[in-house]
Amino acid sequence: MAEHFSLADSDVIGFDLDHTLCRYNVPETFALIYDSFAQFLVEQKGYDRELMTVTPDCWDFCFKGLLLDLEDGNLLKLGEDGTVLRASHGTRILTVEEILETYGKKRKWKHFKTINGTFARSGKYHFYDNYFDLPGALLCARVVDLLDQNRNVKKYEFWKDVIASIEYNYKASAFKEGSGIYFPSVKKDPGKYLLRCSESVKDWLRRLKNAGKVLLLITSSHSDYCRLLCEYILGEDFEEIFDIIITNALKPGFFSQIPQQRPFRTLANDEEREPLPSLEKPGWYSQGNWSHLNELLKTITGKSEPKAVYFGDSMRSDIFPAHSYNNCETVLVLEELEVEASQQATTDRKDSEPLEKKGKYESQRQKMSPVVSEQWGSYFVDGVTGLEGEAETQVHTWCSNNINTYSTIAIPSLQAIADLSLDHKFPRFCPDQPRFKGYYPRPPAPLVPRPSEPITQE
Repeated sequence: MAEHFSLADSDVIGFDLDHTLCRYNVPETFALIYDSFAQFLVEQKGYDRELMTVTPDCWDFCFKGLLLDLEDGNLLKLGEDGTVLRASHGTRILTVEEILETYGKKRKWKHFKTINGTFARSGKYHFYDNYFDLPGALLCARVVDLLDQNRNVKKYEFWKDVIASIEYNYKASAFKEGSGIYFPSVKKDPGKYLLRCSESVKDWLRRLKNAGKVLLLITSSHSDYCRLLCEYILGEDFEEIFDIIITNALKPGFFSQIPQQRPFRTLANDEEREPLPSLEKPGWYSQGNWSHLNELLKTITGKSEPKAVYFGDSMRSDIFPAHSYNNCETVLVLEELEVEASQQATTDRKDSEPLEKKGKYESQRQKMSPVVSEQWGSYFVDGVTGLEGEAETQVHTWCSNNINTYSTIAIPSLQAIADLSLDHKFPRFCPDQPRFKGYYPRPPAPLVPRPSEPITQE
């Protein structure tokens, strides 16, 4: 495997929309998403009205990468081998003693083998993998708290109600009908929740297209919501930027192989029409699958195996399936990198990016808090302690290991690379390279060895 990656070597470049191209005002959006779920549970499912009261310090609980065990009401932060690094019951953080009592001396979570390497869905757990999902972690934790207060619960059965709240607020017709809380709020005041793309990002997209790259936009959002987002963040001429736009893709299913493939459908006034046996030309489509899309890409590029790069923020929905099922290069957009990267930790290292190659990211980056959590610690590493004074051991998180395994590179935002030349060579994640290789413009400080520590590949 080559040690470097360059966009200049690609034929096709695809983008997810939410939190990749479209960046959100996170505090306002978190509150809106939480309220949309909580109001449904209280008003239509009879949950305690206290669920709707959220104080500012509650948001510290939100942390990407948590797993909710639906059987016992615990939320877990895992190490790369399935070790429970931290845990909470509801919102109450468990002590080391409680973790050992619940998960044994080896602290292993029983469902780890099911999800590791597959990201398989299950009725027994839920993986919080993207910013649109994170308010749900706080919501479910508070539901557990309230259920525990009101009665002695041995089995939690609230998940079906959470799913109902998601379906109610985000169903296909919700945007047009103005139902729920989320869509009416964003339609009324998009500037409260959305951040416009900078001119440098727009210019970068145009440079990619002018360089002959085929640009794709692939989102699970429906076409009406996609249009609102794109017109606000990119401008009313956004359709000129992309060769192919695919909405309602329902990732990760879009990347799946036979027999899970769904046919593409045409759109008329944001309504899906007849299924298509194949794609014949560029345009705007709904649903679909990568295999049929790739046949069109072969025709457009004139190549039997077009080289594709896909940008996304979700490991489960974007990075893992694009890499594992379709052999795409993958660029993970990871806000945690923005927070946990330390300039001083890498400035003096010989492997740090030269300053002139960092573009104008430093002066232009947008603050996207909350993206850190005092309760849950680092996204990339954590310490494991035992009883009786055993020394703490630093381990890599499961999320950190997935980044190394399925991503080509990781960046904090598109803004971070928008001013670079298209032939810029990024150090990529490689099995035979240190784990901090592949992060741009600098690695997370917790992953970088101190000067006295050896650089390991494990």
